[in-house]
Amino acid sequence: MNTFSWLRYLTLAAGVACAAFGQSGPQTLTSPDGRLEITFLIAAGQQATAAGGQLSFKVTYQGKALIDSSPLRLELQGHRPLGSSVRITGVTPSKTDETYRLVAGKASSVRNIYNALRVEVEEVAKPGRKLAIEARAYDDAVAFRYVVPEQAPIPEFQLINESTEFRISKDATAYTLELPNYRSMYEGEFIKRPLTGLSNQGGVPSKYLIGLPLLMELPGVAWLAITEADLKGYSSMYLENVPGQSHALLSRLAPSDNPTLAVIGALPHHSAWRVIQVASEPARLIESNVITSLNPESAIKDTSWIRPGRAAWNWWNNNLGADGKSAFTTGNMKYYVDFAANSGFEHMVLDAGWSARDDITKSGDRVNVPELARYAGSKGIKLWVWLHYTATQKQMDQAFATYESWGVAGMKIDFISRDDQAGIDFYYRVAEKAAQHHLMVDFHGATKPTGIERTWPNILGYEAVMGMEHSKFGSRDTPDNHVMLPFTRMLAGTMDYTPGGFGNVTREEFVSRDHAPQVMGTRAHHLAMYAVYQCAIQMVSDAPAAYEGQPSFEFIKKAPSTWDETRGLNGVPGEYVTVARRTGRDWFLGSMTNWTPREIEIPLTFLGKGKFRAQVYADSPDAGVNPRSVVITSIVVDRSMRLKAPMAAGGGYAVYFTPAAN
Repeated sequence: MNTFSWLRYLTLAAGVACAAFGQSGPQTLTSPDGRLEITFLIAAGQQATAAGGQLSFKVTYQGKALIDSSPLRLELQGHRPLGSSVRITGVTPSKTDETYRLVAGKASSVRNIYNALRVEVEEVAKPGRKLAIEARAYDDAVAFRYVVPEQAPIPEFQLINESTEFRISKDATAYTLELPNYRSMYEGEFIKRPLTGLSNQGGVPSKYLIGLPLLMELPGVAWLAITEADLKGYSSMYLENVPGQSHALLSRLAPSDNPTLAVIGALPHHSAWRVIQVASEPARLIESNVITSLNPESAIKDTSWIRPGRAAWNWWNNNLGADGKSAFTTGNMKYYVDFAANSGFEHMVLDAGWSARDDITKSGDRVNVPELARYAGSKGIKLWVWLHYTATQKQMDQAFATYESWGVAGMKIDFISRDDQAGIDFYYRVAEKAAQHHLMVDFHGATKPTGIERTWPNILGYEAVMGMEHSKFGSRDTPDNHVMLPFTRMLAGTMDYTPGGFGNVTREEFVSRDHAPQVMGTRAHHLAMYAVYQCAIQMVSDAPAAYEGQPSFEFIKKAPSTWDETRGLNGVPGEYVTVARRTGRDWFLGSMTNWTPREIEIPLTFLGKGKFRAQVYADSPDAGVNPRSVVITSIVVDRSMRLKAPMAAGGGYAVYFTPAAN
């Protein structure tokens, strides 16, 4: 090996390759396995000079272009865009290989291995403002963020908007969550369409506001998803298509109450991480832990009081009691506590109505919360209470202390509907204040998760999904939606879809209703959700009586809500999905299909050594017309075998594997 080759080998081993000797050329950061690369460069443009140009980035996967050269710039108040007409002044490579633990999630132990790069740039003209980009390359993702250092030309960080572009290398199949504005609850369909279709609807220029994550398939190249992580002190990112540029997307930040500014703060200041997850197959994206890896380590030293688990829940089924009648009373809520205890669950969630919306520090007349909390505690059940965002914001200090004194263990905070800088600050303030009072949290009416659960592991749930509650109001929550979510919304993290509907009916029979609601999809399909969907506070949403005498309920009783390992086995967004998750030596597998009946073959290579007893919950031969019908069988398998999963229209397949006795 000659001297040049040896030097290049050493540089690549560190994960960084320069296109030319010195720092002025493109700077390439490579993933540990060498397949994924992100390059930072100074591109020529209208504002380029002989000594500087536009700071840009591009991404390749296995040598093929994913994202072409795309501008990076910040629009600061009172200044021209920062990132234009700059030159590279410094490059610092590094790498990390560590292991951290999660209290709850898709894995209990995460290997955090990545190569990193800090690229420093400076404007070529006065006042010579400075900017840095921090980047990481994982085997399954690349991520970067802006860092504005302390400097005289910028006395305060006042960001109008962040103009990061993502110029996708060719037309892609996109799965878009198209939102009406910046104050939504992220509850909508993910729509499959060509990326070029966003810019030309009806033959005229058009523009869409897209919520994250955004999944795309570049045929012959890879699957990629764009999202973000670690939002403390920042505002949420959305994407807009760029009219006139059919493959381009532009970042937009949720505006604050002051429409001229998105983010303000002191220097130095860094943005959230811009995350690009990449895989050759879409199911592999489900396995990634990059979102939590990009967040700071746990701020809670003693996490022994944080208890993931399943929860009985009164709201979805309209407070149905043992007599089949609705009653929002202390006595009926004790019935739900008893159901949780008898089923081996960990929690009971008391939903809206127990207190006045404008005063959440007093127990209501119909449900005595302190009494219910004491009763739940005597049964080994943790009680959660529902709260409204506006009242929580006003009474946080007093209310959280009161709940702790009552013996309440968690809070479901609803109708937040904002993720601007002030909204994001609310999430972090709640997390910290709740931890001070040993309270767990489930955010509803919320933005998508961004990995806060690593830093504040008392955050067990986020909604931000068109979940099963929509079956009460219309016909939007279908098997098509169910098999889209694992590849889209769930890539961001914990997802409180609220499964457990046992009123399974066909599409033709379905009627939306509030009392004893129905669900589309077979019984096995809805069982499979407990393995497919990730949520550390997993609802069991139907009335207790709906599960009485149902042998298939055993799968829910056995399934945990947090995992040691997750495998995405197969699937196509909106068509079908198979996920396997491990706890200890036990595995839980879920497979679901859309309205298309299909049979898939599932290799069992994920199993450990030895024999396993597989308890299989499958659609019966008549499940297409009788969706509550399940065939339960028990077989012995090992990792060399394959299972055939026949699924009816809207069907599913759920399996519990446990080591077989010798």
